[in-house]
Amino acid sequence: MIYEIAYNFPNDIIYESDGPFISLYQPTFRYRPDNKQDIIRFKNLVQSIYNSLLQKYDKKEVNKLLEPFYVIGEDRLFWNNSKDGLGILSNKNKTVVYKLSRPVEELAIVSDSFHIKPLLRTFQSASRYHLLGIGKTNFVIYEGDRYGFNKVELDNNIPKTIEEVLGDQYTRPYLNPGSYGGAGGTPMFHGHGSRKDEVEKDTEKYFRYIDKLMLDKFSNVEKIPLILVALSEHQGLFRSISNNPYLLSDGITKDYEILTVEDAKKDAWTIIQPYYLNKTKKIIERFKLERSKFLGSDDLTEVVRAAFENRIDTLLVEADRILPGKINKDTGELIKGNAENPDFDDILDDLAEMVFKTSGNVLVLPKERMPSTTGIAAIYKF
Repeated sequence: MIYEIAYNFPNDIIYESDGPFISLYQPTFRYRPDNKQDIIRFKNLVQSIYNSLLQKYDKKEVNKLLEPFYVIGEDRLFWNNSKDGLGILSNKNKTVVYKLSRPVEELAIVSDSFHIKPLLRTFQSASRYHLLGIGKTNFVIYEGDRYGFNKVELDNNIPKTIEEVLGDQYTRPYLNPGSYGGAGGTPMFHGHGSRKDEVEKDTEKYFRYIDKLMLDKFSNVEKIPLILVALSEHQGLFRSISNNPYLLSDGITKDYEILTVEDAKKDAWTIIQPYYLNKTKKIIERFKLERSKFLGSDDLTEVVRAAFENRIDTLLVEADRILPGKINKDTGELIKGNAENPDFDDILDDLAEMVFKTSGNVLVLPKERMPSTTGIAAIYKF
């Protein structure tokens, strides 16, 4: 296929080394008549990219580079299934398309690296969460954010139901003949042990399995909050045996099998929003404290140098602010320039990319929530 739809970030494309690197973002509309303007805006952005590429490449090369964009521009089915935003990353080897559940600012840019700030903001872990629905015999996992969630499809070889997990150890209804005779020699049947006790043991074993699976395969990998959806008696048992540090104390006390998507989305965001805001607040407070001890800064030159030396633990970046230019990845030099030049992008985006690729934490925030006026705020590792 000439392009691929991506659902997670990062995609391998951001580690590509062959330029030029093309990034396109635009707000889109889900419904008519508003969505009729989407294709027009898209083609205008593609024209902007075309003009930028012509500064370094001939028309034949430019048209080849933009072939996936031309295909998308004529694909009516593609535009009939839009969300709230569109992001495209493309180079000569690959084109990756994101249909986003939040609007983004219009941007078309060609540079020596991809522009990823809008994707960082959309996919940043602070607003994502897992939702785990459990019952006595089955479970389901969703991954969501403030805009909704999608079911996580488990591999076919992963046991899911209590019968699949416990196998021969699963307790089924039974009566065992006793060793005592009844009147007239008729054998009497006695249940050996309490079936209720056995069922409770099975449920506990099953919940331990779910907890370990969730922790090993998802929570320890994604490191995002976990919301439990279960009836009150299952909430108590699961929490008493869980070893998952990402499990939130507040859960949704309902039967997940009869919970509607809209209700689940609403209930989950009621829980996750305060968590998200509190987490961000703590990071901002930490920045202010570390800056007072000279272990943090909002000075662009200082922060770029720290990023080049891999000394940034956490970076806060202003979402819609752009400083035209680039960072020399070999020297750490800060170079200001014109964003229309295909050699330049956004300094703040380059900075975010440097920190992200060296496993630092990057949080993209709106202007009103930034703790500085420079567009950045960094907490150092040491």
